[in-house]
Amino acid sequence: MPAHTPLASMLDRVFDLSGRKTDARTELAAGLTTFLTMAYIIFVQPQVLASAGMDPGAVFTATCISSALGCILMGLWANYPIAQAPLMGENFFFAYVVVSGMGVAWPKALALVFVSGCVFLALTLTRLREILINSVPQALKFGIASGIGLFVALIGLKEAGVVVANAPTLVALGPVTSKPVLLALFGLAVTAGLMARKTRGAILIGMLATSALGAALGLIRLTGVFSAPPSLAPTLFRLDLGGLLTWNNFSIVLIFLFMTLFDTLGTLVGVGVQAGLMKDGKLPRASRALLCDAVATTAGACLGTSTVSSYIESATGVAQGGRTGLTAVTTGLLFLLSLFFSPLVQSIGGSVALGSGALIHPVTAPALILVGSLMAATARHIDWDDATEGLPAFLTMAVIPFTFNIADGIAAGFISYPLLKFCAGRGKQTPPLLWALAVLFLLRYACL
Repeated sequence: MPAHTPLASMLDRVFDLSGRKTDARTELAAGLTTFLTMAYIIFVQPQVLASAGMDPGAVFTATCISSALGCILMGLWANYPIAQAPLMGENFFFAYVVVSGMGVAWPKALALVFVSGCVFLALTLTRLREILINSVPQALKFGIASGIGLFVALIGLKEAGVVVANAPTLVALGPVTSKPVLLALFGLAVTAGLMARKTRGAILIGMLATSALGAALGLIRLTGVFSAPPSLAPTLFRLDLGGLLTWNNFSIVLIFLFMTLFDTLGTLVGVGVQAGLMKDGKLPRASRALLCDAVATTAGACLGTSTVSSYIESATGVAQGGRTGLTAVTTGLLFLLSLFFSPLVQSIGGSVALGSGALIHPVTAPALILVGSLMAATARHIDWDDATEGLPAFLTMAVIPFTFNIADGIAAGFISYPLLKFCAGRGKQTPPLLWALAVLFLLRYACL
C-alpha cells in the first residue's frame, strides 16, 4: 500500500516499520507465507485430539482462535514476526501419552495444560525461568527434541498405514500396495519433493495435492468448503481442576513445562537471529514474547486445545522479509478467516479404512512424518564422543518412541545424565536442580 496513506502511516507508527527497514506490503506477504507453512496444524490438531475423545469440530475452532490470539498478541505486544499455534509434539504427548496411555480424562489433561501455562507465566515474571533452562544440559534438550521427532514420525507412519501393530516384533510393514497407503506414500513423496525444492507452504500444498488424488480415487469425499464455525461448547471451559496434587499430575505438568520452554526459546532465538533482531546476543523484549506464549497456552486450554506456543515455521515469513509484529498479526487474522472453512478441513483430515478395517489418515500422515524428521535433525548437535552426554541423549531418543511415552523418555535422560556424570568422576558438572529432578522422577516411579 502507498506509504502516504493514513493506514500505512498508522501501521508504521504501531510496528515501527521504517525503523525495521520494512514496509506494510512486505509484512503482509510475510504473514501470508508464515500462515501457509503452518496451516497444516488446523488439519492435524482436530485429528490428534479426536483420538483423545475430544470433539474435532470444537478442537478446530479452539485451534484457530487460540492461534489467532497468540499471533496477534505476539505482534502487538512484543512486535515480533513470530506466529503461534498448538505445538506438534505437545499435542501428541497430550493425546497419546497423557490421555490414551496414562488414562487421564481429557478435561483433566486440559487442566494440566492450563496449570503448566500458569507456571510458565510465573517463571517468566521471575529469574526462575533462566535457572530452570540453564539446569538442563544441551544434550538432553537435543535428545528430547529428536525423540519427540521420532515419536511423531512413528505415529505418522502408523496413520499412513505404512507400519502396523505386530505382536512378535511390535510393528511390521503394513499393506503398502493398498490404495489408501499408496495415497499416503504419494503425499509423502510430493511433500518431500516440494520441501527439497524449498517451496513455501510445501506441507499445505502436499495435503491439497493428496486430497485431490484421493477424491479422484473415491477415497475422500468433499462435503463442502464454507460454513459457520463449529461450536466451542463441547470443549469450552471443560477443564477439570479437581484433585491435581498427585505425583502423576506433577510429572505431567513438568513435562509440558519443559517441552514448552525448550520449544519457545529455541524458536525465539532461531527466528531472532535470522531476522537480525538480536542485540549483544540477547533478544530484546524476550519476556514479552514468553508472556505471549504463556497467555496463549492458558487461553488455549480454556478453549479446548493443547499447548500453544511459537512456531519455527515463522522463519519462512522472516525469509520473505517479515521483521515486525505486523507479520504475526497478519498470520493471526488468516487463522480467524480459516474458521469458515471447517467442512474442507474435515474432508481433508478424514479417515480412510484399510481392508482390515483399521482407519488411517492418508492426507495428514505425510505431514507428521516430515515434521518428525525436522525435529529429529537436532540430534546432530549432540556430542556423541562423550558417553556422559551421548548416552543419556540416546536413551531419551530411544525410550520416547519405543515406549510410546514422552514422559518416560525424558525421565530416562534426566535420571541417567547425573548418574553417568557421577560415575565418570564429573558429578560437579551436573547442576543441583538436575539432581533434584532426577530424584523426583525416581520417586514418581516408586509411587506408581
